[in-house]
Amino acid sequence: MKITILQRNIEWANPVLNVQRADEAIDRNPGSDLYVLPEMFSTGFCTNPEGIAESTDSDTLQWMKNKSASTGAAIAGSIAVTKDGKYYNRFYFVKPDGSVAQYDKKHLFTYGGEHQRFTAGNERVVVEWKGVRILLEICYDLRFPVWARNRGDYDMILYVASWPTPRVSAWSALLVARAIENQCYVAGVNRVGTDPACEYCGGSVIIDPYGKTIAACTMGEECETSAEVDMEKLQAFREKFPVLNDADKI
Repeated sequence: MKITILQRNIEWANPVLNVQRADEAIDRNPGSDLYVLPEMFSTGFCTNPEGIAESTDSDTLQWMKNKSASTGAAIAGSIAVTKDGKYYNRFYFVKPDGSVAQYDKKHLFTYGGEHQRFTAGNERVVVEWKGVRILLEICYDLRFPVWARNRGDYDMILYVASWPTPRVSAWSALLVARAIENQCYVAGVNRVGTDPACEYCGGSVIIDPYGKTIAACTMGEECETSAEVDMEKLQAFREKFPVLNDADKI
C-alpha cells in the first residue's frame, strides 16, 4: 500500500481555501492508496470552535468523499465538528465506496483548553484498507502509549496533528517509540505555519517497524512525501522477533 502524507500550512478558519489547497496537493501526487492530512486541516486547531466547527455533513466531508471516489484512494484527516450542541475533534477515514470511519479524539489537550469546549471520544478505532489494519489517533494521543498499545489488532498507526514547534522534538521521539514498541508502521502528519496561538514546523514522517524513517517532509515547509507499507516485511519481522507475544496484558 502506498501512503502519501500532506504537510500543510493551514489558513485560519478558511475551509474553502484549505480544501482547495489540499485538493491540489493530492493532484500533484497521483497514484497513492491513502492520503493523510493534518489535524483540523480545514480550519486550523481551534479551542474556541463556535462559528468555526463544521457540521457532520459539511462541504469538507463531502469533498473527502468525492476525492476518494475520483482517485480510488482513501482520504484521512481530522475536522472540528459540531453535532447536537457538542464539539468533537473528529478523525475521518473515507474510502472510495463512500464509507466513512470516524474516531473522536480521546485525549483532549487540556494545556491548550481543548477540553473546555470539546467532548472526548472513548472508542478505539481500527480501519482496514488494502490489507492493512490502521489505528486512528490525533495529536495529543501520541503522549499516551497505553491507549495506542498494539493488541495484535493493527499494522499501522496514523497520527494527525497540530503539534507546536517548541515541542517538536517530543513529537519526533514519540513517533519512533510508538513504531518500535508496537512493531508497526507509523505515519505522523503535522502542519506548518502559524495560527492565533502557535507556530508549527511540521516534522511529518513515515516510520517503519524498526523505527527507521522511510519518508520525511522538509521541516518548516509545505510538503508531500510517500512510502510503501510492506506487509510481507512486517509479517516476517513479527514472526522472526515476536515482541508482541511478550507484551504486558492490558
